[in-house]
Amino acid sequence: MNGGDLVAEVLERQGVRFLFTLCGGHISPILVGAKKRGIRVIDTRHEATAVFAADGVARLTGTPGVAAVTAGPGVANAITAIKNAQLAQSPLIVLGGATATLLKGRGSLQDIDQQALVSPHVKLFLPVIRVKEVVPTLEHAFLVAQSGVRGPVFVECPLDLLYDESLVREMVETKVAATGSRLFDRMLQLYLRRYLKKTFAGAFDHRASKPAEPPLFTASPRAVAQAADRVEQARHPVLLIGSQAASGGAERVARVGRAVERMGVPSFLSGMARGLLGREHETWFRHHRRSALSEADVVVLAGVAADFRLNYGLDIHRRATVISINRCRSEVKHNLRPKLAVAGDPGEFLVRLAKQVGPRSATLHPWVDQLRARDSERIRQIHEQAEQPTDRINPLKLSFGIERSLSPDSLLVVDGGDFVATASYIVTPPKPLSWLDPGPFGTLGVGAG
Repeated sequence: MNGGDLVAEVLERQGVRFLFTLCGGHISPILVGAKKRGIRVIDTRHEATAVFAADGVARLTGTPGVAAVTAGPGVANAITAIKNAQLAQSPLIVLGGATATLLKGRGSLQDIDQQALVSPHVKLFLPVIRVKEVVPTLEHAFLVAQSGVRGPVFVECPLDLLYDESLVREMVETKVAATGSRLFDRMLQLYLRRYLKKTFAGAFDHRASKPAEPPLFTASPRAVAQAADRVEQARHPVLLIGSQAASGGAERVARVGRAVERMGVPSFLSGMARGLLGREHETWFRHHRRSALSEADVVVLAGVAADFRLNYGLDIHRRATVISINRCRSEVKHNLRPKLAVAGDPGEFLVRLAKQVGPRSATLHPWVDQLRARDSERIRQIHEQAEQPTDRINPLKLSFGIERSLSPDSLLVVDGGDFVATASYIVTPPKPLSWLDPGPFGTLGVGAG
């Protein structure tokens, strides 16, 4: 048993099925321990790819994805993917190798200030200093990654805390001749013995336990009632549903989808929420969102930020009643002044809202017909553009071909800048949790993971 085994034990108890990596000496005990416990270790060709893959697992399963990267350049290579996960609000655990605690800051191989490099891009940077801290630190990381605004947590795992104690002792002892003939030698030997004692004291006192449940992030009953009253009275309501409302696993997302269906309010979906209502639903719309927002009297932003994707809030009619629900308190009022600002989980909010809002399909029939007519006209225009001759492949025609070839269990990974936008006009996710795009950071190359 060593520190790497302790890490693997925690991963197993947390329900982790995949560990993505680019193998390196600093983190090898973690990979060996994970493989022994039946966790599939997937060795990629770049650290960013490993983190992108872990991000994808987190979005699809609701369980934090896990990547292990080696020290120094391995950590540096992962930064873009870590930032992408932060902005996409994906729960992620990044295990970063590091030089031995004894040699930190002394010019060891691949030793850099990883905390300064990584901290701005994660929810929390957690350095492990003793072997006995491995389990509680990692369990805390899983809890933090899933609480509040979900996101990546970095756990720094020094080399000497992962390998067998006997091997570390041998490595340390060969650094200094134990002659005892000089005062400096005797003092150094004393220092090293104390270092080893502290490093491995109580190493296996803490073993992995049952995962802690992240605290519920719920809105007040009053806020839900106020929102329900507004939606009930609206003549032209619109729901904008984003990734926050479609996270946490398949069962939870399906419950959100059923709630949105029951309300019968016209809905526009983005990010991981694409596919929430299946391929065809009478109240799901894809085109002319800006026109709908300019005419709506009530706009519900369920996990959707008023950033560049909503023209910084300017697409919404200035007299519309805006109800903004977001896990991130700063995004609730970002670029706009909502009538009702709610810090909470948007998916859970929609489920509770649907219990108080009667089915609106019949009363909203004229509004739905107006939106449907515009949507259908835009689809007709796109079909015409897809048939126009081009020098090379017509991307619209290609997208229609992909759309026709999809099976009910297809999973769409959409990479690239303009192509993401083109595909989103045409290719329809067949079910919830079947669409993966970069997220708001707009990172190219996420598809490799």
